[in-house]
Amino acid sequence: MRPGHDLTTMPSEMLSGPDLGAGFLHQLTTERDGDRSTFTYHAQDGGSDANGPPKGPLDVFGFVHPASPCQFGGPRCWHRRFLLPFSETPRVRACYNRQRFVLATMIDQVYAGAAVDVGPALLEVRDRLERDGPMSAPYWWVGGSTAAWLLGAPVSPRDVDLGCAREGVDGIARALLDYLIEPPAATDWPAAGIVAGARAFVGTFASGARVEWAVRLEPDSAPSLDEWHPPPQGARLLSIPFRGQPIRVSRPEYALVRALEKSDPVTVAPLAHWLRGFGADVELLDVLLARSRIPSADRDAVRAVLLR
Repeated sequence: MRPGHDLTTMPSEMLSGPDLGAGFLHQLTTERDGDRSTFTYHAQDGGSDANGPPKGPLDVFGFVHPASPCQFGGPRCWHRRFLLPFSETPRVRACYNRQRFVLATMIDQVYAGAAVDVGPALLEVRDRLERDGPMSAPYWWVGGSTAAWLLGAPVSPRDVDLGCAREGVDGIARALLDYLIEPPAATDWPAAGIVAGARAFVGTFASGARVEWAVRLEPDSAPSLDEWHPPPQGARLLSIPFRGQPIRVSRPEYALVRALEKSDPVTVAPLAHWLRGFGADVELLDVLLARSRIPSADRDAVRAVLLR
């Protein structure tokens, strides 16, 4: 059963709720199918009773509206779903509780300009993953804008995206167990499809950074040089020092092309000019631009800036 499957005909059991916070009314339910269960986070506008109205929608955190009205939250209820054995109920409940406790901070970081403590969070992640020695955990690396920031690019990351091998999904979750806001599970990430992934919020309830990692459940479908697919067929990586120890990061061309796709001029211009001095990987850049949704004129313009 896919995590996004319509489960309205299956009996649902409420595990927690209704709970209030960040402008939303929260509930946790499960629908059992033999020894497997689909766990669902529900969130609907809770009004003034939940210190609302909410400051913004939850799609930025992977939530979606179900295809049919939710029996708990109605037609505008947000959902996040995870497919796991029912025995994982205690861990799912713990993740759900931390998620709703830190949701107000995450929403403020996205919609109200609140600071994101990327450096301390990343240091905590690195230290937990490498307790047995440098880069000892299952193969992992830092991607996205945080990778570019670590390389010295003038960008301000809003979260920490990790790439990893398949075995790394569970390994990272074990290392960050007390920070998890979503359990490692088969789940639907709207931008990537069905994945094995998880999320954490590393830091205190009042400050910290969102950390995300996932792999496709059909890894052969990943295109060559994909940022989230392990080398050698996947991401092109660099190893750099971070707080006295090495850390792997994806090349900054990935962050640049993503910023171009988002039409983010505040990031694109300084990142492109910085990358010209850093030294662009022209082959990688051309591959990423060719399979992007960026208009050809914009591709030519950024390429001209980097290579002149």
